[in-house]
Amino acid sequence: MHEFSATVSRYMENLYIPSLNAVTKTDIVEIIIITFMIYAMLVWVKETRAWALLRGVLVIVAFLLVAFFTEMTTILWIAERFISLAVIAMVVILQPELRKALENLGQKNILANLFSLDMLKAPVSARFSDRTINEIVKACVEMGKVKTGALIVVEHKQPLTDYERTGIDVDALVSNQLLINIFEHNTPLHDGAIIVRGDRIVSATCYLPLSDNMLLSKELGTRHRAGVGISEVTDSMTVIVSEETGKISVAYGGRLHRGLTADELREYLSEIQDKVVEDKKRIIWKGRAKNE
Repeated sequence: MHEFSATVSRYMENLYIPSLNAVTKTDIVEIIIITFMIYAMLVWVKETRAWALLRGVLVIVAFLLVAFFTEMTTILWIAERFISLAVIAMVVILQPELRKALENLGQKNILANLFSLDMLKAPVSARFSDRTINEIVKACVEMGKVKTGALIVVEHKQPLTDYERTGIDVDALVSNQLLINIFEHNTPLHDGAIIVRGDRIVSATCYLPLSDNMLLSKELGTRHRAGVGISEVTDSMTVIVSEETGKISVAYGGRLHRGLTADELREYLSEIQDKVVEDKKRIIWKGRAKNE
């Protein structure tokens, strides 16, 4: 406990806090640059898997603060020994994201991406429309009748940018005809998963992580395990059509729901639609009309 307190005190002593009376133009420019760097880092964290890791780190930091104020010496001693190892572990875990971030620094449109006008738009009433749900349901029912395998990942709150990069860009409006054509046998895009963001198909032939859940039935193939795998690491919902049986399944939150009807599939998709329901006020006319 004493060693941990001494370490914190030493860092606080070395912390430079400039006086407001001595602020120069250089300090103002420096503050602007640091603010921009922090903002860029937060934008990068939000668009990658580092967002979930950051939340976990914040939970650990909060726990260590409680241990510090309650004088849990053993926990603080362990934390002090493992803090350097934890930093190295984070760099190793986020190695693909860090490499991609460094590559994006050389892009010309980095400022446009950071200060996108999307932030100024009014909030949408839903993540995707009822039409998109109907098109997905209609396509899955039709593919189930002829036993055409399909793997459709519907993005929710967590971005699927990392998995989107593994496929081929499509950027097309969701329609049942397009979905059926994509997953038709012997077509260039039928192998792999498609990612739906909003009302558009953004990518096809995407690779998904396979689930290691030993409780899944052995009769399930790679398509179902990939659907469950992506639902374990993200908050997306995956619609799966079996090529062997033609049955429709949904993977969400690491759980697989099999043998769904069209109405059940529509109900599951509506759960992540996040549709805003507006209460319409009723206008009651208490008088009598002239021609009554």
